[in-house]
This record gives sequence, C-alpha cells and structure tokens, in this order.
Amino acid sequence: MTPPIGSPHFDDDDIHRLRIALGRIARSVGRSAADEGLTRSQSLLLTTVAKHGTIGVRELAELEGLNPTMCSRMVGKLEEAQLVTRSSDAGDKRVVRIHITRAGSQLSDELRARRTAMFARHLAELDDDRLDALHDALPALEALGERMCRGREVRE
Repeated sequence: MTPPIGSPHFDDDDIHRLRIALGRIARSVGRSAADEGLTRSQSLLLTTVAKHGTIGVRELAELEGLNPTMCSRMVGKLEEAQLVTRSSDAGDKRVVRIHITRAGSQLSDELRARRTAMFARHLAELDDDRLDALHDALPALEALGERMCRGREVRE
C-alpha cells in the first residue's frame, strides 16, 4: 500500500500509471544514449556538464541526485571516453571541477538533437487536447523531477 500523499488528485492507481509512463519515456530516451555507448546516467551527466561547461563534482552530484562517489565514478567513465576532463579548483585544491571537451559537447548536441527529434515525432501523433495537457503539465513534471532528485539525495 502506498503511503497517503496528502492530495485527493492521485490515488494509488494514478501514481502507478504516472510512474510506468515516465519509466517508459526514460527507457526510450536512454536507448538513444546506449547507441553511443553511454548509460542513461552517464548521458544525463554529460548533458549537465555540457550545459554548464564547467561544474564541480559535488554540484553535479546534487543536480543529478547522485551520491558524490557514484558521480565521480561515472565522471571517470566519461573522462576515459574523452568526453570530459577533470581538474582541481584554482581556489580550493580539494574541489574537483569537470570540464566538457569538444567531443563531449558534440556528442551532447547530437544526443539532444536525436532526443528532440524522437519526442517531436511522437508528439506529432497526439491530438491537440493531449498536447495542451502535456504542455500545461511541464512545470509540474519539472518540479516533481527536482523534488525526487533532492529526496534521493536526503535518503543517501
């Protein structure tokens, strides 16, 4: 039994349906990263580093809802693939900074274009009412994603 969520908007079945739908979407998106030899998590990290250009490992871990040790391991895989580099922070040698490489930036752009095209193809198959509903749900889905990343961080 799911603990009560304090809202009459979602019952257990609604929550299950939302989880399944988001999981299916995430797996479909993850397959595009796998074509490039990346896991879904590595792809997400690459996207975040590309967005920032340079970012600290701890900040990256917080943004992605990962523990810093796991994040550092995944960054190591990206570094082995020459998609990112690491360096010590100039002001604090204990801080590790991650930098996107040209190859990492190019791959991130390619993955983004591929994912955008995939979503566009599938969105084009929906009727206007469903498209409007999805558009209206974007802020709520973004907030849910942010809260879930922060919630995972607190539990670990």
